[in-house]
Amino acid sequence: MKHNLIISPEVESALAANRPVVALESTVIAHGLPRPRNLETARSLERIVRDEGASPATIAVLEGKLCVGLDQNQIERVGNDDDIKKISTRDLAVAVARGWNGATTVASTLWVAHRVGIHVFATGGIGGVHRGPLPDVSADLPELAHTPMIVVCSGAKIVLDLPATREWLETHAVTVVGYGCDEMPAFYARQSGLPVDARCDSPQEVLKLFRTQRDLGIGTALLVTVPVPPAAEVPQALLNKILNESLGDAEQSKINGRDLTPFLLARMAERSEGATLHANIALLENNARVAAQIARELTSL
Repeated sequence: MKHNLIISPEVESALAANRPVVALESTVIAHGLPRPRNLETARSLERIVRDEGASPATIAVLEGKLCVGLDQNQIERVGNDDDIKKISTRDLAVAVARGWNGATTVASTLWVAHRVGIHVFATGGIGGVHRGPLPDVSADLPELAHTPMIVVCSGAKIVLDLPATREWLETHAVTVVGYGCDEMPAFYARQSGLPVDARCDSPQEVLKLFRTQRDLGIGTALLVTVPVPPAAEVPQALLNKILNESLGDAEQSKINGRDLTPFLLARMAERSEGATLHANIALLENNARVAAQIARELTSL
């Protein structure tokens, strides 16, 4: 896939020298956060990763090329252009063949990052099993089930069916780690009532699990779930209220499919007067920091 791939000099140099690299998705820039907070957050995530001694590798599709590591002009393009498509793994071949510009989801970021040799990926919340009677499962989950990387997140996005998502991960042998916690976080909330498979309190403990997975030939991701910082957590009662109201808005407006999650997150930000947006940015920054610390420890071994 070399002729369809552009790796930035910083990332290419870091990979060649076995220096730490952290993959970052671009859908959060294009579709997950409002302007101008999206670009502010994208720059902040890259700065945090660098401050921790790692190289950030934000991934996107630009003019049909898989770009690993974006410069500032490319980040602004992803964040400001209205024609940026949302690219999951199933869309990659179409996007490359037709010269699209697109932002990568968790699934497609994982796919690209793994193939260039990146081992650690930071995001906010993964996709999961959607609410409702139909079996609607995000492509993030099967990608986690067959991509052996460390994925640092704050659980699944709270608008999803969290118990069903946790059950899916268990069924498909994706090990869920609580980083400094004993239950899986619920995105904006620190607790979900759902169990983790193991607790780790340091990058060294995470890496011991990851290396043991590789030694045993286990090909699934290690999902490291990190709670939102306490100061940014949204109270559960408020979350339940605004989520139910936002779900009602989506049903009334007949919003579904891939448009549903960004609609719900945006509506919850409005109804919470920015509290969920503040939590989202706080957990993204914290996860980038944790991921960079893990990546740095990985390359030091």
